[in-house]
Amino acid sequence: MLKSKKILLGVSGSIAAYKIAILTRLLVKEGAAVKIVMTDASKEFITPLTLSTLSKNPVLSAFVKDETGQWNNHVDLGLWADVMLIAPATAHTLAKCANGICDDLLTAVYLSAKCEVYFAPAMDLDMYKHPSTVSNLAKLTEYGSHIIKAGYGELASGLVGDGRMAEPEELLEVLQKHFSINPVLANKNILITAGPTQESIDPVRFISNHSTGKMGYALANKLAKAGAKVTLVSGQVALKKPDESINLIKVHSAQEMYVATQANFEEADIIILAAAVADYTPAIVADKKIKKKEDTFSIELVKTTDIAKTLGKQKRSDQLMIGFALETDNEVDNAKGKIKSKNLDMIVLNSLQDAGAGFGHDTNKISIIKKDDSIIEFDLKSKQDVAQDIIDAIINTMMSE
Repeated sequence: MLKSKKILLGVSGSIAAYKIAILTRLLVKEGAAVKIVMTDASKEFITPLTLSTLSKNPVLSAFVKDETGQWNNHVDLGLWADVMLIAPATAHTLAKCANGICDDLLTAVYLSAKCEVYFAPAMDLDMYKHPSTVSNLAKLTEYGSHIIKAGYGELASGLVGDGRMAEPEELLEVLQKHFSINPVLANKNILITAGPTQESIDPVRFISNHSTGKMGYALANKLAKAGAKVTLVSGQVALKKPDESINLIKVHSAQEMYVATQANFEEADIIILAAAVADYTPAIVADKKIKKKEDTFSIELVKTTDIAKTLGKQKRSDQLMIGFALETDNEVDNAKGKIKSKNLDMIVLNSLQDAGAGFGHDTNKISIIKKDDSIIEFDLKSKQDVAQDIIDAIINTMMSE
């Protein structure tokens, strides 16, 4: 993702400057080209030699090279970069950048930069919360720069609070996400359902299925990284919390999932219904645990709301809706029937006859069927790669309309 990307790092005078050595190493390992500009104050915390060795490029801090008298062209540096990250960004450096004070190479490069610029603040908690710092951060945002929020933790002063610069791994993730943004998906509102539903029988038992939610979560994370605004309505799953930018709504039952999707449907540009929703639910839920008495026991079940069919009736022409079908027989015919009956634009078909596909696996084998009956078949892949195939199909559909 970062291979051959040109990343310009600006380092100002904070104890957090030591983290830039780790970040530089991570970026180079990813295949990025890294150049670094330091303020004089930052050299008190980490040496230019360290960062030059790790970046494999000379580290610059002055307008003129001492030995040769050659000019370090701040304009060329600003034009060279695909992205600029100023980290750590002290209160002093933030103030200068926000107010156009250009008295060193770093601020000159910032004012010359044609690329996107990110700031990772680092300072003591009172400085971070001071109205002047808040105002400067707001100004930089108005200029189109991006602020990587400082974290909560122990600070160099010994105090505990906000002001701790983001960790190198977090900064790396921000840069990765920057380059993964897709212009077709950027700022699109995407509603995704994932995982199983649980239909209560009594306070301790429920009816459910084997869905893990891995497919829906993979889609949600990749779409968020592509710049979309994602709302994920999730059943109960044992998965890592998704990307923090995702609006996660946890539900249990099919009815709860229906209510949550209905509430977010109107503003959605794209709807992806990847959840395994129960078709039936107990007609009566016991308020106490049902005791084992008889040799046989029956539960009356009633149909749940068909979420896809209900939303399909409301779908506007400017909305794109994708369904999922897990079939055991007559797979293609059943999937095509669902496209028509639920007013879908495309459906992702799984067959339980394919080894490694469906519930419980880290892999999946899918076919994507569109409403014009065209079919795209894929080999067995990781669910991460399958998610990308689905996203590519969505993008192609959007671009062709």
